[in-house]
Amino acid sequence: MSQTLTQQRLRIRFAKQGALRYVGHLDLATTWERILRRAALPLEYTRGFNPRPRLQFAAALPVGLTSEAELLDAWLTERIALEPASALIERLNVTSPAGLRTLQVTEVSIKAPALPPQVIGAEYAITPSDPDLSADDLWARAQALLAQAHIERALRGKPYDLRPLIQELRLDGDGVLIARLSTGERANARADELIAALDLALHQVRAHRRQLFLSDE
Repeated sequence: MSQTLTQQRLRIRFAKQGALRYVGHLDLATTWERILRRAALPLEYTRGFNPRPRLQFAAALPVGLTSEAELLDAWLTERIALEPASALIERLNVTSPAGLRTLQVTEVSIKAPALPPQVIGAEYAITPSDPDLSADDLWARAQALLAQAHIERALRGKPYDLRPLIQELRLDGDGVLIARLSTGERANARADELIAALDLALHQVRAHRRQLFLSDE
């Protein structure tokens, strides 16, 4: 892929909330293409038979989860002003559907590594939404899970051990289970798989991604 057209690379942090949590990753990518076009950003396009805007997401969010920490890189063929930052953020939010909101836009080096391989972890807040599930019950399930030497799971038919991918489980003062998981291309623990390992269904909790950790941070 030619880099000669690239003049600027932007990193967008955005929230995915409300009914948009049921939108899958591929549809989300299409949504972002529309947002950026409507905001009239000078997007760089891939070459080939079916050119697409050159975009890159950090890590796909499982369907049913909300987030305030999603990351997207966009390559531009012209430089645009990032000051005041609020102006560009508003420009993007005006063209965004309900439930999707841009929170921050920064510039990163054009030569910086690809975004997905930089992701090494994620932090989630898991809150009981089922009236029969108390915070104490949720914490007891988490402690039982941490006591296991191995947590055998299967994703897309491929078995793996979830236990070494759980970096931290703790209950905060508000009765919310905070989970920090290894996430990314090298080791990927999904929050929905953790919830299933807790012997819970996704509708019994509210799961929210509140931070992604990158290797260069």
